[in-house]
Amino acid sequence: MSLRRGRCAVGLYDRYLALRYRLHEADPPEHVAVVITERDLLEQGAYDTLADFLTWAFEYGARRVTVSVSVLDEAVVPTLSRELRTVDSPEPIDVRGPGDTERADAPVRISIGLGGKREFASAVRRIAESVEAGELDPEDVDADRIEERLVFDDEPDLLIKTGAERLSDFLIWQSVYSELYFTDVNWRDFRRRDYLRAVLDYKNRQRRFGR
Repeated sequence: MSLRRGRCAVGLYDRYLALRYRLHEADPPEHVAVVITERDLLEQGAYDTLADFLTWAFEYGARRVTVSVSVLDEAVVPTLSRELRTVDSPEPIDVRGPGDTERADAPVRISIGLGGKREFASAVRRIAESVEAGELDPEDVDADRIEERLVFDDEPDLLIKTGAERLSDFLIWQSVYSELYFTDVNWRDFRRRDYLRAVLDYKNRQRRFGR
């Protein structure tokens, strides 16, 4: 009886948060990013959690989702990339990793082991090559020229980090004006209610975009 009562309470709380979401007048984030780690994906059920996360994001107003996976050992990138491409997603997935320069272009974009520093350095290197080849005047090098050469070009409205209040090497350029949301809930335990809390927190903020 107590187990049934507990499940009922969970369902009621999730519905309560969903109702608050619907009644809130502020717009939801159109672009949501989440930062997870290689270790998170080794946990049992991690890919199911990702599939659920993607479903919740599009259900609650997102039009694009970026998943940044930091890795310590690049040897695992091919295996993780293969698994990530098969995640049950409501929208198409585009995966990019170390060495990739082609722009990711799908509603769900996954960066695995690419890292914000590496992506930025690659963009700067390609600009230098264009200048050296006479294709670009140094005076024309600006933020737009850098963004044109990023693999992940869009700026997330909301960036979620699970497990700790610490950011890894991710989307350094793109997230400068993103709203950051930290939760001590580990990735394997992340639930619909945790996503709704993040979105409601976003809706309650007044965005200033650095002003």
